[in-house]
Amino acid sequence: MAAFLSLILALPVAGTVLAQAAVDGKDGMDERLLACAACHGAQGAGTDSDYFPRLAGKPAGYLLNQLVAFRDGRRKYAPMNYLLEFQPDDYLRKMAEYYAAQRPPLPPRPPTDAGKDVLDRGQTLVTQGNPATGVPPCGSCHGPTFTGMEPGVPGLVGLRANYISAQLGAFRYGTRTAIAPDCMQTIASSLTEADVAAVAAWLSSLPMPADPSPARKGSNAMPLACGSQPLEGGH
Repeated sequence: MAAFLSLILALPVAGTVLAQAAVDGKDGMDERLLACAACHGAQGAGTDSDYFPRLAGKPAGYLLNQLVAFRDGRRKYAPMNYLLEFQPDDYLRKMAEYYAAQRPPLPPRPPTDAGKDVLDRGQTLVTQGNPATGVPPCGSCHGPTFTGMEPGVPGLVGLRANYISAQLGAFRYGTRTAIAPDCMQTIASSLTEADVAAVAAWLSSLPMPADPSPARKGSNAMPLACGSQPLEGGH
């Protein structure tokens, strides 16, 4: 709680520092984004927190969409909304490009406590989908090694089970939305609570592949239309 309060109190100063550094160009992005490292780790590597995701290596278009969504209040988390409230599109794009280019190693991860049945169910859903309910394999959008696909599909590897579960739940219940057509809402609403737990457990158990880069644009034929694409010329 003390760390959280310290972060909240620091946000107005951090936001001013970010904006001023962007204007005068005196600091590199490592220095400009120190405020982000407290939650997301140096270079966006991630931390031991279940609820602050790894940013490093995700496609810049995806990261830009999320930054704009937090700034404009379409995605809600008070510290992020507050920190980004007055940041211009060009600076958010620089932030996205910085994190997309980073390749730090994963922080140490504890072994999963999920049982074999849960992991097997998760592997089946992630790699094969569920044709009976219209759920496609995760890899059909997020890439064969789950590192995402340019320009706007995020990587899933390196995320913790509780974070994955929370985001799927948010899509299921409409508290997190994406640009229409919202393909993740469609998919997540076809998953049961047990499905979500299994998918999260299996994905979070995966090691980072030797090449963590997202797949090239068009590498995968996406099974349904998704509106979450990089913004062109603003928002």
